Amino acid sequence: MSHTLEIQDIREVTHDVRQIRLEKPEGYTFTPGQATEVAVDREGWTDEKRPFTFTSLSTDPWLEFVIKTYPDHEGVTDQIGQLGVGDRLIIGDPWGTIEYKGEGVFLAGGAGVTPFIAILRDLHRRGETGNNRLIFSNKTERDIILKVEFETILGDRFMNVITQEKPTGDHIFLNGVIDKTFLKSHIEDFGQAFYVCGPSPFNKGIMAALEELGASPDALIFEK
Repeated sequence: MSHTLEIQDIREVTHDVRQIRLEKPEGYTFTPGQATEVAVDREGWTDEKRPFTFTSLSTDPWLEFVIKTYPDHEGVTDQIGQLGVGDRLIIGDPWGTIEYKGEGVFLAGGAGVTPFIAILRDLHRRGETGNNRLIFSNKTERDIILKVEFETILGDRFMNVITQEKPTGDHIFLNGVIDKTFLKSHIEDFGQAFYVCGPSPFNKGIMAALEELGASPDALIFEK
């Protein structure tokens, strides 16, 4: 079932990431980490559907997405980057296989962090953040999505890895890539849960490294 929903609010999160809030259909529910297909309600675009993760919670009075736009692709996200309050998006039913299964390490690459936003917000609201950690890889510091909010939720259990410039921030920034050597030096317990989401090469590389380091395949949570 599809819903055509009006945009109520737009906020620029980074130079190329927007937070978009929509009116919420009555009775529409989902779990943290789930996504839906989204299309733009404009001529020629209504059948161009792309998956985006909910960053709001079911208890919120709106639906929210945090979306990275790619103007050079001239695709759906470019169209979304041009939308304003009052424009409309078409969404479908919720789906997805990333869900919280206990304390662990969240490993995100770029816009792949979006499924973790709702999960961590939900834990924070319930006072159950515990010892969860987020290791977040981005090209540059200005690409970091919701940096202040993640710092508020996780404190020093939020770690940023910058791949294409020398970091200038405080001690939480590390220069390099998340590979087997990095994981071995920053994680002590490979028996815990691992949540992985990013571009396909990022996911494949990290999943393989985690298994080599002793992580159980059953403890690796990712979008199947």
